Amino acid sequence: MTVLDFWRTNAPELWSLIGQHLALVLLSTVVAAAVGIPIGIVAARRPRIGGPLTAAASIVQTIPSLALFGFLLPLPLIGGIGARTALVALILYALLPVIRMTAAGLRSIDPAILEAADAMGMDPRQRLALVELPLAMPSIVAGIRVAAVVGVGTVTIAAAIGAGGLGEYIYRGLSMVDSTVIFAGAIPVAALALVLDAALYWLERALSWRRHGHQRRAAMAAVAIVLIATVGLTAWPREERIIVGSKNFTESVLLGELMAQAIERYAGLPVDRRLNLGGTFICDTAIQTGDIDLYVEYSGTALTAVFEQPILSDPRAVLERVRTLYADTGRTMLAPLGFNNTFAILVRSADAEARGLTRLSQLAAHAPGWRAGFGYEFIERADGFKGLAAAYGLRFADAPRVMDLTLIYRALAGGQVDVIAGDATAGLIEALDLTMLEDDRQYFPPYDAVPVVHAATLLRYPQIGDAIERLAGRVSAEAMRRMNYAVDAERRDPAAVAREFLDALDRS
Repeated sequence: MTVLDFWRTNAPELWSLIGQHLALVLLSTVVAAAVGIPIGIVAARRPRIGGPLTAAASIVQTIPSLALFGFLLPLPLIGGIGARTALVALILYALLPVIRMTAAGLRSIDPAILEAADAMGMDPRQRLALVELPLAMPSIVAGIRVAAVVGVGTVTIAAAIGAGGLGEYIYRGLSMVDSTVIFAGAIPVAALALVLDAALYWLERALSWRRHGHQRRAAMAAVAIVLIATVGLTAWPREERIIVGSKNFTESVLLGELMAQAIERYAGLPVDRRLNLGGTFICDTAIQTGDIDLYVEYSGTALTAVFEQPILSDPRAVLERVRTLYADTGRTMLAPLGFNNTFAILVRSADAEARGLTRLSQLAAHAPGWRAGFGYEFIERADGFKGLAAAYGLRFADAPRVMDLTLIYRALAGGQVDVIAGDATAGLIEALDLTMLEDDRQYFPPYDAVPVVHAATLLRYPQIGDAIERLAGRVSAEAMRRMNYAVDAERRDPAAVAREFLDALDRS
């Protein structure tokens, strides 16, 4: 499928994502201008006050986008997943160019012009409004222009916290390792940046003091229309929907789609999807704060990573313990879906055959000459690399390479690393000819897939529980592996794969 074919097939969704992307950029830029221009005026007139404010804005610029989103997520009122946190981050990033260019524009005014204004009897407010700001306006708009173009790129990253926009296609493409889907999001982002840059360049010239009055009036009218449209987009009332989330790897996205479609199909409720949100901790924080209503977790992950409990090996004991822990914190764990997706320590099949590797206990002898690669969570989790290395005496030649989970399988197949931690139900195990080593010391706890629902949502909409119960015990490991293979190896759309699975269940 080409990018054009993808756009035609997904046209309604594409226009919706473009609208979300543009609304986030415009609203954040307008707010940043409303806050930054006064600060820039203060910075130009009273450096002792404006200097620290400008320095604070400069410090914010040094914080990587994902780190800033991480800092904001747990904060009350301004935190959580979705557009709210993204807007706060975008406004913070947009402040510096607006402040600096406003101050620079005011400082660049010829002192003779200011003396003439004073000689005409203007007070400071009149001089600012009638002389300084009009003369500095091209510089101010240049700062807004920079802020808007930077915002277009930052909104793309904000898709990782469920803010919407075209970044959803980019993250979806990364999870599927599908360049078509990546380009389907990246090309419109680049086009938006170019269009905004050109439009604001025109505005910069039209607002110049040296231009004719009718051009300035046209520019101001255009600004007013944009402001009204932006406020309208954000204030338009929306139907209340159930929000389903997922983590940022293929299986979790598929399970998110299964939950969303089951609710739509069997409960008749409208659903918003917040897929590819990131790791366990983002999803868990989101469901605690009510930013999402439902996502699928794994029992062993909940036990060790979410609740930081000791590792248990009995699947039933893990499920009962996790169910109690969730209930005590305002969340409800529903019945398991039917498969256990344990961590899979994987090597290339050719290496396994050449060295007779079948069990993890045999890996210690080869580890000193091999390179390991793990996902971010596996490095940090209690049931992750440190415990595994201690249990099996693993000592690799170098510190493990840390990379996104969606890329790690291909890194192993391509020879960049020799050992990885993946998922037992991953479709790429078969597609890339990889071998899973047996956990013969039973280090990993069971990881039964379990839907977790915000308790208040379940009380309000009990039909959600009934809808999802129809999937309980009916998603086998083999079925999950086939669905993962369809997305990862055959490059099929997760929504279509999930729909086919539900259709097959309905016929059985």
